[in-house]
Amino acid sequence: MASKFPQKTAIVVGAGVGGIAIAARLAKAGLKVTVFEKNDFTGGRCSLLEHNGHRFDQGPSLLLLPKLFAETFNHLDTSLSAEGVRLLKCEPNYNLWFGDGEKFELSSDTAVMKREIEKWEGKEGFERYLEWLGEAHRHYEISVREVLHKNFTSIFNLLRLSFLVELFRLHPFESIYSRAAKYFWTERLRRVFTFGSMYMGMSPFDAPGTYSLLQYTELAEGIWYPVGGFHAIVQALVGVCERLGVDIRLNTPVSTILTTLDGKTATGIQTNSGENVMADIIIINADLVYAYSNLFPSSTPQTTKSYASSLIKRAGSCSSISFYWSLAQKVPELTTHNIFLADEYRESFDSIFERQSIPNEPSFYVNVPSRIDPTAAPEGKDSLVVLVPVGHLLSSSTPLSKSNGESLNSSSRSPSVSTGKDPPQKELDWPSIISSTRQQILSTIQSRTNCKPLASLITNEIVNDPLSWEERFNLDKGSILGLSHSFFNVLAFRPSTRAKGVKNAYFVGASTHPGTGVPIVLAGAKITSEQILQDLGMRAPWEGKEDVIRDKGVKQGKGTGELDTVRRDGAIILSDMGIWMLAGVVLACVLVYVNSGLVVSWNWEEKRGWGSGRV
Repeated sequence: MASKFPQKTAIVVGAGVGGIAIAARLAKAGLKVTVFEKNDFTGGRCSLLEHNGHRFDQGPSLLLLPKLFAETFNHLDTSLSAEGVRLLKCEPNYNLWFGDGEKFELSSDTAVMKREIEKWEGKEGFERYLEWLGEAHRHYEISVREVLHKNFTSIFNLLRLSFLVELFRLHPFESIYSRAAKYFWTERLRRVFTFGSMYMGMSPFDAPGTYSLLQYTELAEGIWYPVGGFHAIVQALVGVCERLGVDIRLNTPVSTILTTLDGKTATGIQTNSGENVMADIIIINADLVYAYSNLFPSSTPQTTKSYASSLIKRAGSCSSISFYWSLAQKVPELTTHNIFLADEYRESFDSIFERQSIPNEPSFYVNVPSRIDPTAAPEGKDSLVVLVPVGHLLSSSTPLSKSNGESLNSSSRSPSVSTGKDPPQKELDWPSIISSTRQQILSTIQSRTNCKPLASLITNEIVNDPLSWEERFNLDKGSILGLSHSFFNVLAFRPSTRAKGVKNAYFVGASTHPGTGVPIVLAGAKITSEQILQDLGMRAPWEGKEDVIRDKGVKQGKGTGELDTVRRDGAIILSDMGIWMLAGVVLACVLVYVNSGLVVSWNWEEKRGWGSGRV
């Protein structure tokens, strides 16, 4: 029987991971969805580069928090395996290469971690590692439950009791580095367990301690890689979209969001070719800062315009110089994931995040997808991706910024290299920096791994830099991970999933809640889609659906079997509350005794025979 109400329509601007995921969810809920994408491929940064049989992941190359991927596909009544996605576990997680010639192997294998940690900090060091793991586990579980699955639409959401009681257990006001220093007593291990903040585009000396959850998920759940490249995840979601009737229009840039005359309600979009397409709901998966500055028309309320200007001034994540090298032969010394840490660890991050520059000696990441997935390179050859974190551009290259006189466009940026401790006053000379960085990376890899010289093995090179990141994906200032994830840039302080001052317009992606990273954006797609459906008075079809992964233990009740019934017996066990109550009783007894004036004495003469067998 046909519905008596017309089918609701939605437009998604941008076919990144968040855009494709929310399109699938809304289509599953019964909306007619159209996706507009400026490029000729889906996935945004989560896309592939290819050359003569060599394949590279342009952006993400590590699949973390696997439960969030399983949850997304489960809510769409399918699974990764059903969509033909095969995941391979990377082992070891990483090899970390130090300047003194030493190497540390990070692994989800407890035996390997025991060996590696005891090598540097002994038996007690491994015990402290297990304590750190417990703290990081709490960061992970609390964050998934209280942050990644809940929206923060206003500052009052921070007062949710379930969140408040856990807030300080998340250590948001301490840095990852300071928390690690409590458990790891050598500088080497402090670096091993803090470099992961680079995934958030932040320095470990600034990133909230909560984000130890990233390295926790690597150690507890492993690092995974989809056969065929990370884009296989996106392609699987595209397949779901197509089955649900989603229309994905590639090579169709959107120039503006259409609104009512007063600019307060979104009604559709206009493409670069001048085509107007109307819809009930507009979801923006383009870079949020770029969208506020460029996609909303001048008729929007002053609050929206002011907010757009304020976003340009917010701290962004880092950018990167990324090299994609086709090699004529394999380099066996390198594993799938490799980290090369600068000797001047803190200075390397300060150069990036305080001075928006590139350090004299950078830390960098090397991915060899062909090591785990032979289809990533021709037989007997390797594909290499080198990601070097660098500072983002000093200014936005956007029409709004240019019209306000706040910024220069990319073609008129004057080259100038930073000197000393101060940020550069003009954009850096990126071609020169790329050239010198290439030589430094090649030298560092060879000297630390004792591999063959790589330069002669490179048959083709593709490069991304802050300028190309900004131009290709409209990333404000070339910040590859969106806005920063400092405390006042997350939760209720992060730009809302609902557009400010414009009804029927929503956001999904790295710079809105809950944040950056493919699994986090997938969680965000769930949050935003549920918000939209609630605003439309519709029920999410996955509501109440049983979790695909059993991780809550056996449900206790009358039907619970003998083997699975949870008991705390066999010993006297006091809860935390019980211990506090016992301590209170002891303290009360002591106070009563002290104030009673009683004196307890011991007569040695009378008690001399006690314990001697004579009375």
